[in-house]
Amino acid sequence: MDISPVFFYLFAGLALGCSLLVVLKKNPVASAFNLVMVFFAFAGIYAMLDAHLIAALQVLVYAGAIMVLFLFVIMLLNADVPSFDLQRSHPGARVVAGLLCAVLLLAFVWAFKNSPSPVEPGQFSASRIEAAGGNTRVVSELLFSEYILPFELTSVLLLGAIVGAVAIAKRKQKVGAGGGVK
Repeated sequence: MDISPVFFYLFAGLALGCSLLVVLKKNPVASAFNLVMVFFAFAGIYAMLDAHLIAALQVLVYAGAIMVLFLFVIMLLNADVPSFDLQRSHPGARVVAGLLCAVLLLAFVWAFKNSPSPVEPGQFSASRIEAAGGNTRVVSELLFSEYILPFELTSVLLLGAIVGAVAIAKRKQKVGAGGGVK
């Protein structure tokens, strides 16, 4: 596995830049499209790591299905008009939010450095993966045996988000211009 540093830094820079745009853009549709670019950058990094299945799943599942769901919810809720204006927020609230972000970042870095690695080195080496039948077989066996509960809980969570978005959209449609119910 020979990773070109030029392409890695290109994809990593694209992912970081578009991630910032996801947060900083006021238009949710523009933020969603920047998130698609982040997903494609991650897929490029996965492809460079010879994890072609994960790269393809990244594009198909996240950049395809999940982003269509996000855009559907954005359009359904008519969220094209930005409701949060950072310029009008209280300066103290911005300072508290910035400090909270810094504390969370430091906690993440501390937890990352001080936590033991959950996977033993060499457990999923290239030779063992090939002996087990390849990337697709190993990922599918782990996903549908050891990680079946988190997989199913994620699908239930997404279903709940869709039902909640539809319920909110239906409730907003029933309220008329005068504030009464139609």
